[in-house]
Amino acid sequence: MRVINHGGRAGLERAGRWLDVEIASDGWFTHDPMAVYARWDELREHAREFDFSDAEPVDETQLLAPVPQPRQIFAVGLNYRAHAAESGLDLPEAPFIFTKFPASVTGPYSTVELPTKTVDFELELVAVIGAEAHRVEVADAWSHVAGLTVGQDLSERELQLSGPAPQQFSLGKSYTGFSPIGPAVVSVDEFDDPDDIALSGILSGEEVQRTRTGDLIFPVPQLVSYLSHILPLLPGDLIFTGTPSGVGWGRRPQRYIQPTDELVSRAEGIGEMRHRFVSSPTRVLGQGGNGA
Repeated sequence: MRVINHGGRAGLERAGRWLDVEIASDGWFTHDPMAVYARWDELREHAREFDFSDAEPVDETQLLAPVPQPRQIFAVGLNYRAHAAESGLDLPEAPFIFTKFPASVTGPYSTVELPTKTVDFELELVAVIGAEAHRVEVADAWSHVAGLTVGQDLSERELQLSGPAPQQFSLGKSYTGFSPIGPAVVSVDEFDDPDDIALSGILSGEEVQRTRTGDLIFPVPQLVSYLSHILPLLPGDLIFTGTPSGVGWGRRPQRYIQPTDELVSRAEGIGEMRHRFVSSPTRVLGQGGNGA
């Protein structure tokens, strides 16, 4: 099952065509894109009976974030071995968690403002919570995940790494538009192996990141279990699972996003996002440092 947000309405997508969930279910489900995650299993059962013969073509200009208003966004730093190496840091013994603020969420084809000249790209697989997870064991964790989507953990490096520890990770990664996700949330059962998905990121025609999620230090089930033993994970919550090596900060010379760039973010079985950028100078305090 592939869930999209088409012009603010929850939809199911198949082969480039979509059905409005509220209309297709005769009102059994609301059009609210956030509402589907609390009833994910129920929707998946009903979706088997939906008739796609009258489905309309998907209009990419209408595709918004498939999870537009998550209550909680968790993100994981240094969750690929090669990325830890390029950052000059030891492998973490436990997941390194920070948060991104929900107002930073945007869709898969939006234009993002660059507040400074040091905004970095971080391609990520994003897990979307379905059933509430509280003190969940690793073996049961996938049953609490509605599906997976593509994300970018865009990072303004100066603010992120300013000051003494603890540094400003959450602020530096939460400017407007800094949490793009999409183009769809794909249910876990659609993947041959949800623990091993190919990811690639392309910046203005140059492939800058490539990996498979089988290389994650802490895979999705471990992250869900770890976080759920600290606090409940709620339907529609997002977990940005970490970025592979190749980020702009770690390159020599460093490569940050420019207003002329196009960033393409792809995940096997999910699809791709495409983002353009415009300059919007903003006063930022702080000094540069290690990337994560």
